[in-house]
Amino acid sequence: MGSRVQELLEMLHAMITEAWGIPLGAEKCVIERDKALDLLDEIRAQFPTELAEAKRLVDARTEFINNAKREADAIKKSAEERSKQLLDEQEVLKAAKAKSSAMLASAENSSTELKRAANAYVDDAMRRTEDALTAALEEMRGTRAKFRSAAGGNIAEQPQQQPVAEPADFDIEMDEV
Repeated sequence: MGSRVQELLEMLHAMITEAWGIPLGAEKCVIERDKALDLLDEIRAQFPTELAEAKRLVDARTEFINNAKREADAIKKSAEERSKQLLDEQEVLKAAKAKSSAMLASAENSSTELKRAANAYVDDAMRRTEDALTAALEEMRGTRAKFRSAAGGNIAEQPQQQPVAEPADFDIEMDEV
């Protein structure tokens, strides 16, 4: 309560305390009725102002508490959204890492398979070339032998040249290719 109401109550208390006692009535006293009623009227007049002020303070306190709760809820919601966003980003990062690992493994497998296929192709091409050269050499030897027999042995034997190394003499590691 305000200071004016407090002051009026103190005046009323003092008036009752200082009042004359009634003979044979220890608990009873005589006070000036008009003055006491005037003080009570004045106190009553002050109450609406004091009550309005108290109500305003209570309302302000309630509004402050509600605003604080709303702000706390907003902060909490924002933190939850940020937390969810970070978790989502972490999941995306995990998925990207898993996908990149899978792609790398697939590329390595493809590379190994391509290398194996290329080595097999080169080996097959070299074998076919070797077979063709061997067949051509055999045909050349047969033709030369026919030529010699048709010439009737009039061709002098010349020293044979050192034969060219056979393809089988080359040791090539196909993994090095």
